[in-house]
Amino acid sequence: MSEDQYGSVQGFVVPPMPSSPPPAPPDRLRSVAVGLLNLSGLGLGYALMRRWLLMAVCWVATIVLLLVALPADPDGVPGAAVTLYVVFLVLAAVHGALVGLRTRLAWPSPTPVAVVLGLVLLAVPAGGVVLYDNARDEATEQMLLDRLDTADQLVADSGRLPFSAAEPHYRQALVAYDDLSTAHSGSRAAKRVPDRLKTFYTTVAGAYAQKNYCDAIPQLKYLRTVPGTISKKELGTLTTWPDDRLATSLYECGATGLAAQRADWSTNFGDLLATFPQSSQAGQVEPAVKSAVAKAVKGVTGSQPCTAVSGLESLSSQIGSLQGGPAADALGADAQQASNHATSGAYQCGVYQYKDGDFDSALSTMNDFVKNNTHDKNRARAKKIAIAAEVAKTVPAAGKKLPTTASGGSISVTVKNDSPDDITVLYTGPVTGSFTLKGCGSCTSYSLTTTLLRGFKPCSSGKNYPQKTISLPTGTTYFVHRPDSSTATPASDTATLRSGYIYTECAYSTGAFGTG
Repeated sequence: MSEDQYGSVQGFVVPPMPSSPPPAPPDRLRSVAVGLLNLSGLGLGYALMRRWLLMAVCWVATIVLLLVALPADPDGVPGAAVTLYVVFLVLAAVHGALVGLRTRLAWPSPTPVAVVLGLVLLAVPAGGVVLYDNARDEATEQMLLDRLDTADQLVADSGRLPFSAAEPHYRQALVAYDDLSTAHSGSRAAKRVPDRLKTFYTTVAGAYAQKNYCDAIPQLKYLRTVPGTISKKELGTLTTWPDDRLATSLYECGATGLAAQRADWSTNFGDLLATFPQSSQAGQVEPAVKSAVAKAVKGVTGSQPCTAVSGLESLSSQIGSLQGGPAADALGADAQQASNHATSGAYQCGVYQYKDGDFDSALSTMNDFVKNNTHDKNRARAKKIAIAAEVAKTVPAAGKKLPTTASGGSISVTVKNDSPDDITVLYTGPVTGSFTLKGCGSCTSYSLTTTLLRGFKPCSSGKNYPQKTISLPTGTTYFVHRPDSSTATPASDTATLRSGYIYTECAYSTGAFGTG
């Protein structure tokens, strides 16, 4: 081609290619779409703008939150973690909105579609919150059920322990039941508490079901305090559940103790009369007491009269401590009857002691009987037995036979006092008695050396000795001369009296009393 044919050729410059696509014109709707998509927590706004690293950061933040939150815990996600994540989402949304203002989306091209997609994907975090709340609620329910199971196991284990050791554990379980029914009243565990309380009551009062009534008393008393922890509304009929059982236990334990003559029976009966005075069990107390008194009265004439008398004395005192109830007057009469028979029954007890050779006890018992029974038919003989018991303390052979009330005899016996002390002369044998002699004002105690001399004979100096003559029957009579005001040891003499003789007893002192 020639230059003439075509004309002249003019030159031109080709512009350089741009390093990146030119920015899109500002689009506020696109900016909103990107921000909404980033609020999903998945960084989808960055993904549509091909900002893969930023999208990965969003994913990491969301995964970290999930690791902290799952599995769901009753306490929920720590507040600091939630705050930091929300701040991160807001920053990602704002940053994404700023970048998306001038950046075209890879998909979808219509911006309104992206906005709608962003709004739809907001359901992801919202749904996650709802699901997490449900999971946390379930975790809370399981936690409360675990608490309930722990309390149940504590009650079951405590039921195999003595009540004194089990009581603290029972209180611990009760606090757990109360917390479930009040602080978590809408939970599944709380709805199971009423049935657990029934089991709690029957477990605590296990001794009652086994008819171990004495052991059941502290258990049932404890159950009556439960309304102080659990409301009466929550307990319902359990509030009064222990009452009749406690009344029965108090009566049965008291009746058993009364029959066995234990000291605690009156305490149980007293609690019964004070706590349940109008109960049928309280109405059985007086008949039981009256029967026990009658049985003890019969025992006075039995083989163990002293035991019976001691029982009557104890009964009188214990019955007197019972108060309340419709049978208060009848119980007072029972106490008086027991006291009267204990007083009069002392005679049989003294006789038993005398025959058993317990002369000290017989002396004390008979002296008390004489003092307390001024009109009793046995009072006269009781005096004789007391005298004989005192003689037998010094001369045991004198106590081989129980003295009678016989008096007098055909043999004259004169007793003189050759000592400066007043003395009481006691004697027993076919006849028993005693009398006193004044001290001899001009007499003195003999030295032991003098009494050992051949021919020593007291009451022979011609003095006007205080003396008394008594008449006694034949047979062996035991004498004791007891000084009334000194610490000298009583002296004794055994005389075998025969008809046709006149006898003289002489009391003298040698530092210890002697007879001749």
